[in-house]
Amino acid sequence: MPRRDPFKQHRFPRDVILLAVRWYCRYPLSYRDVRDLLAERGITVGAATVYRWVQKFGPEIRKRAYGRHRSWRGLQWHVDETYVRVNGRWCYLWRAVDHRGQLIDFRLTALRNASAARAFVRQASEMARCYNPLTIVTDKAHSYAKVIEEMNFGNGPDDRIRHIDRKYLNNRIEADHAALKQLLRPKRSFQKLTAAKNTLKGIETHRAIKKGHFANNEPGVLNEIAFVANLFKSAA
Repeated sequence: MPRRDPFKQHRFPRDVILLAVRWYCRYPLSYRDVRDLLAERGITVGAATVYRWVQKFGPEIRKRAYGRHRSWRGLQWHVDETYVRVNGRWCYLWRAVDHRGQLIDFRLTALRNASAARAFVRQASEMARCYNPLTIVTDKAHSYAKVIEEMNFGNGPDDRIRHIDRKYLNNRIEADHAALKQLLRPKRSFQKLTAAKNTLKGIETHRAIKKGHFANNEPGVLNEIAFVANLFKSAA
């Protein structure tokens, strides 16, 4: 059974919507910046409309990209958390990348504790599908050690996940945090946790598309545009 057309009942054509979403998620722009760039091309759209498009189509692009074009991820993970401001409060963005810098997954939570770490590592394992990493590199946070020990419970010596908790070895994900923050800075803080999660789904997915981290996806702006367009090639 085909999916419902996500563009149905939208006044603007899909090319305009996907362009606006890609601009916002791909570049360090605010909603007003995207509105003005569209106005230069004769397209009158309010900043609030661009916001609604990002909230709807950011997660939709992520779902279609990971559903159809998921590529293999490495067996050495770098796991760390950074901070994102939501409604004036700092929330915690848990992220994991492999040894080549490919994103495994992310999770935004209001708290930073063992339960949040456990939920994130389980989510990342489900995203990777069918296998656990051989090595997880973290900082000195005790919550990671506890969660990894739980994952190793019942495993033999050959199946145990090796945990390396040396901060200087986690520079790969620290650098990736910094690149993400460069995109987030002009967008200012989020007002709701749900909106932050939806926006980050679009941003993280477009960053992965930019780097060519999906199957059938090559780096380059024109290839990025074609890749996203092909996700919506049919009406469904």
